[in-house]
Amino acid sequence: MAERVVVVGGGIIGLSCAYYLERDGFDVTVIDQNQIAAACSHGNCGYICPSHVLPLTVPGAVKMALKSLFTPNAPFRVKPSLDPDLLSWMWQFAKRCNHDSMIAAGHHLKAILDFSMQAYRDLIEKEQLNCEWRDDGLMYAFGSEKSLDAFAREDALLQSEFGVGARRFDGKEVCAWEPSLRDDLAGAFLYEGDATVRPDALNKSLRDLLVSRGVQLEEQCAFSGLKKKGAKVVALETSGGMLEVDHVVLAVGAWSAKWEETFQCALPVQPGKGYSVTMQAPAGSPVKSMLFPEKRVGVTPMDGYLRFGSMMEFSGYDSSIPKARLQMLRDGVNPYLVRPIEQAVEETWYGWRPMTYDSLPIIGRTPQLSNVVLATGHNMLGLSMGAGTGLLVAGIIRKEDPLIDLNPFDPARFQRG
Repeated sequence: MAERVVVVGGGIIGLSCAYYLERDGFDVTVIDQNQIAAACSHGNCGYICPSHVLPLTVPGAVKMALKSLFTPNAPFRVKPSLDPDLLSWMWQFAKRCNHDSMIAAGHHLKAILDFSMQAYRDLIEKEQLNCEWRDDGLMYAFGSEKSLDAFAREDALLQSEFGVGARRFDGKEVCAWEPSLRDDLAGAFLYEGDATVRPDALNKSLRDLLVSRGVQLEEQCAFSGLKKKGAKVVALETSGGMLEVDHVVLAVGAWSAKWEETFQCALPVQPGKGYSVTMQAPAGSPVKSMLFPEKRVGVTPMDGYLRFGSMMEFSGYDSSIPKARLQMLRDGVNPYLVRPIEQAVEETWYGWRPMTYDSLPIIGRTPQLSNVVLATGHNMLGLSMGAGTGLLVAGIIRKEDPLIDLNPFDPARFQRG
């Protein structure tokens, strides 16, 4: 009889874990307190981006965070708070905002991002997932020469340190590549190894595939506790009753810290809030995925639709969607476009990204419970790391040698301080 794995959390990480575990012969159930793939996995910009190797802990991030305390509309914002967990997180984060830590984290991120990109390519080719996969790269466009030159230095660092290089466009070359862009922009960098998907389509295709293969997906099924025998979990307590298990995968994203005591493991994960708006694509709107770093806004074209997304807001579990934030998305994009986007918004969205203070995901067995694997803390790269994380988790449960070095992502690193 197949061993039973219950995956707690039905976002892209949980669904990816379920896919590889079912493929390897496990009896898999996925439970989610709400709907499957309806939270942070739903409305993001859909970037699968191996170029994003630099962590959030870059030199200067602390100054930016302190400044944001007094700038409510800053794209990167820390809301004033005396919450001890947030203050502790910020202290640990600040200690890592230096060049050496940035480079070390970047190498670890590159390893899993490259691994996950290959996993996605294999998965989508094998299963023919209907997810609007676009393999034409991700462009960073700039309006000013000063910003372009500053990014050129970052690109040079990416090339020299990580072997991640971009194709540079100057002046009118930019609008030749993407005609919706103005012809007076300073220039752009294109990371040709990046790709884009439509997140909700990817999740739906993966969900339908899992159901067709007998994976049980339980929505509105809230996890509430464990039943243990020694160092092993034998059942999960849920709002739908007890679920007996041989293995547990915890993939609850930004809610992870809630379960530290239950799983006897430090999980310093803070919710980093992001926003997006989606509308019907008007004539002449962008047809390729782009980032505008000067405004910290991303643009993703989808079949018949256009999405703007951005922001990093440390404001706890605030579920509001301020109109000012949504307007910032539109205001951040229009200065770069020949035709300003004036379409009515059809969907507004926010999501809580699971942020760790070292910018690295948490993937591995818990130190105290022998049959619990964590798959969380993917920061802003959950979609990019989804397939790779699922493949790695399946290997951990099979007790195989890891396909990449998992030590940097070991949950025990937080116990070590």
